[in-house]
Amino acid sequence: MNRLFHAIRATLPKAVLMGATALLGAAALAPAGAQTLSMGVSAPPASIDPHYYTLTPSIMLSAHMFEALTQRDENARIRPSLAESWKLVDDTTWEFTLRPGVKFHNGAPLTAEDVAFSIRRVPTVQSPSSFAVYTRAITGVEVVDDRTVRLKTAKPYPLLPNDLSQIFIIPRSLGEGVASAAFNSADVAVGTGPFRFVRYAPNDRVEMVRNDAYWGARPEWEKVDYRIITNSGPRVAALLSGDVAMIDNVPTPDIAKLRADNRVSVVEGTSLRLIFLGLDVFRAVSPDITGPEGEKLERNPLQDRRVREALSIAINRPAIVQRVMEGAAVPAGQFMPPGAFGHEPAIPVPAYDVNRARTLLAEAGYPKGFSVTLRGPNDRYVNDAQILQVVAQMWTRIGVKTQVDAQPLATLIGRLNRSEASAYLLGWSNSLGEPSTSLRAILGTRTPESGLGLSNYGRYSNPEMDRLTAEGLATLDEGARERLHRQAMTLAMEDVALIPLHTQKSVWGLRRGLTYVPRVDEQTLATEVRAAR
Repeated sequence: MNRLFHAIRATLPKAVLMGATALLGAAALAPAGAQTLSMGVSAPPASIDPHYYTLTPSIMLSAHMFEALTQRDENARIRPSLAESWKLVDDTTWEFTLRPGVKFHNGAPLTAEDVAFSIRRVPTVQSPSSFAVYTRAITGVEVVDDRTVRLKTAKPYPLLPNDLSQIFIIPRSLGEGVASAAFNSADVAVGTGPFRFVRYAPNDRVEMVRNDAYWGARPEWEKVDYRIITNSGPRVAALLSGDVAMIDNVPTPDIAKLRADNRVSVVEGTSLRLIFLGLDVFRAVSPDITGPEGEKLERNPLQDRRVREALSIAINRPAIVQRVMEGAAVPAGQFMPPGAFGHEPAIPVPAYDVNRARTLLAEAGYPKGFSVTLRGPNDRYVNDAQILQVVAQMWTRIGVKTQVDAQPLATLIGRLNRSEASAYLLGWSNSLGEPSTSLRAILGTRTPESGLGLSNYGRYSNPEMDRLTAEGLATLDEGARERLHRQAMTLAMEDVALIPLHTQKSVWGLRRGLTYVPRVDEQTLATEVRAAR
């Protein structure tokens, strides 16, 4: 991908954060190669299994221990990783050449058979949100020799190198049918990455040690104490006390305070994560919706586009960004932010208009509104529980009486998988650097056998949008592909398939003397934390 994030990149700080060379506690600076980095992350991984769940907290932990054929840099540009090069043999055949001399943590050499095994395993893993969306295009795997693998697709598919940045390679010696739970053992959690797995204490920490046989640049840290601190107060306190040297997801009320504290530095950058509201548009009767007095409704109001638009324009996005997010977000009307590949300038951020919202509800046959439960997480996205409450107040103002049910993300996802929600808040990161993942996973017609719509819990479906998405995915010309995907996104946003709220900014806090370059994919990676020189 040649063209990415010109506007975003211009907003990113240099992240050269000069300061004192002494750190407190476990993060104290010592001679290079003899250090422990203690990190406080805000969300737990779903599993140590790198093929289990397409959640950012899981992917970023996996990236410490496992590697893919390709990787993304801080601006989501594709770079070589386990594959030193790749090329199109013909329009439907990609050939990847593996880097020589790479070894797994158990000492076994990396071969093309391991790549084939990993690709075959992905769709067999039982997952709430499968990585199979990134392997569905592959119709055949040919091992040419130990260092060469060819991947066939049914039609031209230019994004295969991008997709494969999400597929971590594990040794085929693990065998068929290895369970996700088995990866809690160092004997199974075997990759080629810069750190080796030591121990996982669920909801507490993951311990890792440096892989001294790593093929790439030697990590600065000998050990990594990957602490899971979901509560924002204790996470900030751990940073200020020196108990950890770095935290992610700095709470918005604490950003100004940390900027003024000479013990720490703050790094921030615009991410590719959209926070949005999903809506049940596929059922005639929806479980969390009743009439304004609690009476049963004969039809689901959310199936009417006018109702969806009313709910969208009842939300004051700038107010949420300024008052709830305290400036650490950008109002949104689509998945890709300005300046990113696939952003469509003609799609507006929906304007706040309470009077028109009420008019639309009346036109749709709900002059007195209705009642709904808005579900969402209270432990995943920045200020998620507060956003739920504010949206509920705004909807209630137009006559849609809204009750909030904020719960842990794991509980919410279980509900969504069982179709037990009418309206819900979620986030989605187009971390591949273009809108294809959201067009497929969030907006595509739910078709498990094809990998489409795996995270489309509201069951939105538009055959024309699906067609444009598929045509774009089969278009080798980058400009033509972007135009097609802009058209697909435009159709979905005109339908009010869901309600975009804002794009998050990512904010990290570090002890003085450390540097970090912000990443648009929001990942917090120990390999990128360095002592200032």
